[in-house]
Amino acid sequence: MSQFTTMPWSFEEDLDRYAALGVEELELCEEKLERGREIEQLGLLEVYGMRPSSVQPAVRTLFPSRMQPEPQEIGERLERFKSTVELVAPFAPGAAFVCNTGPAPGGNVEAVIETAIREYRSLAEFAAGYGVRVALEPLSPLLMNVESAIWTVGQAMRVIEVVGRENFGLCLDLWNVWQDAEVEDEILRAGERIFCVHVSDWRTPRSFEDREVIGRGEIPFVPLLRAINRSGFDGPYTLEIFSRNVPGALWEGDLEEVVIESRKALEKIWRESVVGRS
Repeated sequence: MSQFTTMPWSFEEDLDRYAALGVEELELCEEKLERGREIEQLGLLEVYGMRPSSVQPAVRTLFPSRMQPEPQEIGERLERFKSTVELVAPFAPGAAFVCNTGPAPGGNVEAVIETAIREYRSLAEFAAGYGVRVALEPLSPLLMNVESAIWTVGQAMRVIEVVGRENFGLCLDLWNVWQDAEVEDEILRAGERIFCVHVSDWRTPRSFEDREVIGRGEIPFVPLLRAINRSGFDGPYTLEIFSRNVPGALWEGDLEEVVIESRKALEKIWRESVVGRS
């Protein structure tokens, strides 16, 4: 479970309700932590037996984005990311800290990629000192020039390969990449560089935050899960849903039902696509 999926719940509510729902691993979202209570709240992870498999820093883009516009300077933004690693890593050994490039200033994607390669190499080395990983997430073309300058697995992998650090890999979000005609082959080529997988379903968006319960939308999960399984990935599939500023927003409804329905649908798709196949 990503804590983004249950954004209306508090950090403590997440842990309590996730435990009741049988969730064993979560994607920790830093913005859920309360200033001054971070250590106390992170300590609850052990109490609930909840392991963070991935982490969403409060500032995760290199360049200012719609969701994270401040601070403006890249150096300050990287320091914020590093401070998140310092804070959370002791409670999340081996977790993947998710990053995005942010939009390209003036449309200069080349400059963004050059900057990303340089800065991510340094960031990966820093994270390695804390026993954690960094995962670059390509985002949907819907978010191009808003949150990201890269939008395919292939583009992300070219950055990852040049960065060349064992603890720097890929965050694969199917909502963001499923429409890429080459995505299945790109997933297979990514192989062990896939550090985390996000799932939700797609409907034609009515806002930047309009994802759907698994099984209600258009994503062809069977071939995608088959490719992920064949890639060698054996980590958790994390439910990450954003849903607000639209009629019938999921964040305004029964979030426990969102979790239960998505899990049942994913288990059915898993049986259809992966189990018993080589």
